[in-house]
Amino acid sequence: MQIIDTHCDALLKLQSDRRRTYSFRDRMVDFKDGAELETNADRLAEGQVKVQFFAIFIPPLLPDNEKWQHALEQVDCFYNEVLSQDNFVHIRRFGEISQLEDGQIGAVLTLEGADAVGNDLVKLRTLFRLGVLSVGLTWNNANLVADGVGETRNTGLTEFGLQFIDCCNNHNVLVDISHLNPEGVDVVMDRADHVIATHSNARTVFDHPRNLCDDQIRMLVGKGGMINIVFNPPFITEGDAQIEDLFPHIDHILDLVGEDAIGLGSDFDGIASYVEGLEHAGQYQNLADMLIKRYGENFARKMTHGNFISNYVEKDLS
Repeated sequence: MQIIDTHCDALLKLQSDRRRTYSFRDRMVDFKDGAELETNADRLAEGQVKVQFFAIFIPPLLPDNEKWQHALEQVDCFYNEVLSQDNFVHIRRFGEISQLEDGQIGAVLTLEGADAVGNDLVKLRTLFRLGVLSVGLTWNNANLVADGVGETRNTGLTEFGLQFIDCCNNHNVLVDISHLNPEGVDVVMDRADHVIATHSNARTVFDHPRNLCDDQIRMLVGKGGMINIVFNPPFITEGDAQIEDLFPHIDHILDLVGEDAIGLGSDFDGIASYVEGLEHAGQYQNLADMLIKRYGENFARKMTHGNFISNYVEKDLS
């Protein structure tokens, strides 16, 4: 069964490996088959992933004057290592996903956190020109746009953040509310044209700040967006996580907003522990099989890829 996965952090691993090696010959992490990558090319093909989102992520402790360079290096990894694979196709408009041929994998460039942009919309527009189609305003910390879920001052977006949202609107780019604090989510729902939660679960099921509360999920879906289930065990349940532990989150979202606005956003290559049987993208069909067994094939197709196609591809935001 085809998979559309709206979040992974492979680019950070590729860039970090490039920085710690002397020459390309010394590289340790190979996008094609490197065991260090949960979303390497071979595993994506094995798991029948049809579209993978690749996030640009800037570690929060980097000095501000280095963040833009790190972002560009991750974009370079996307172009020179991900897109160099024969079967990978750069998706520059969501409508292009419907044009993928058998055996091809669509690669979508995204931004997780506006830290690399600073207060410069020229940099943001440059990322759009390079192909970024979805932007998460924050990671867990604050930046010049907004506060993440790790901040405690309970503020929404800055004035620059409002301009940032307007720039996303002008370029028909998705605004991602995963990692954003509650007050910021409210502002995004009022200001943004196109929204998504690329990797979040239900807070009513498991009370973690990274999960979305019921009102947020309702607003998101009411705005035409989707919530994409994340596989990070600390966001799922206490202790070790099994695939079955995802079902209470799915059940709750289905009861809350129906079956047409839920998808998958693994967070592979950005997590330190794993759902048993779902440790990398090559195991995606384990989840697909269990979704079919529990919910039936029609819903399994919706959740694994069909809902994203209905909500974003068929609308082709451009």
